[in-house]
Amino acid sequence: MAPITATSAAVEPLRYVALGDSFASAPLVPPVDPANPACLRSLSDYPHIAAQALAAKLTDVSCSGATAEDLNTMQHPGTAPQFDSLTPDTDIVSVTIGGNDTDLFSEALGCVNILPQPHGTSCAEENTAGGTDKVRARIDAWGPAFSAVLDEIARRAPHAEVFVVGYGNYLRTNGCYPAQPFWKQDATYIQSAVNHLSAVLRQAAEEHGAAFVDTYNLGTGHDICAAPADRYIEGLVPTRAAAPLHPNAPGARAIGEALAAAVRTTSAG
Repeated sequence: MAPITATSAAVEPLRYVALGDSFASAPLVPPVDPANPACLRSLSDYPHIAAQALAAKLTDVSCSGATAEDLNTMQHPGTAPQFDSLTPDTDIVSVTIGGNDTDLFSEALGCVNILPQPHGTSCAEENTAGGTDKVRARIDAWGPAFSAVLDEIARRAPHAEVFVVGYGNYLRTNGCYPAQPFWKQDATYIQSAVNHLSAVLRQAAEEHGAAFVDTYNLGTGHDICAAPADRYIEGLVPTRAAAPLHPNAPGARAIGEALAAAVRTTSAG
């Protein structure tokens, strides 16, 4: 791909396709994309932020609730498979997927405990009973499906640079009970599961020659335990317009800027 400069971008904007789930589409962050209300996609999601920074021509087909299968099938009536947006002329592809395939959001909701210990059940203990981490095993079992996603992206957009955007920094070690209703061990467990999914995404990206964009480190100090004004990810009860446990507008901006920086670095290299 040619080096990205203001001049080249002005002459021929980069053709950028954004694929993914609600981590990419930033549901309920205003303004909502009117092109497909069912996807709850924001015009301020990280693909739009990155596209603006790169002066790129964006086709954003990210959709809340998407799984890897939805990339190749119609997720909602009138919603084309996300892969259909890819062409041999595509220059950049970003993708965040896997959270719904591995039921991480449902797992997090299942870890909520309103009452303090011992009045409840630890999801960390339940999921690791018997010496096997059920969530980690499920993520590992899904890994080949993501490799297939990257293969299909390469087949449909053979000249594109691909950027796999990892999941974020949701909960600090030991959490912040009761401000966010996850017991210490469960808060740590939830984030470890998210980190493992991102590690699987990173490994697949490296094996397929794609770039991995880390969003964990940029979220340090901006998790759901942070002061509301500092959060990049909203808590179970959002304090600004965003879906619970999803990026808010500042979070989407930070991720989009990190993605744009990664595109520039890859192009320069």
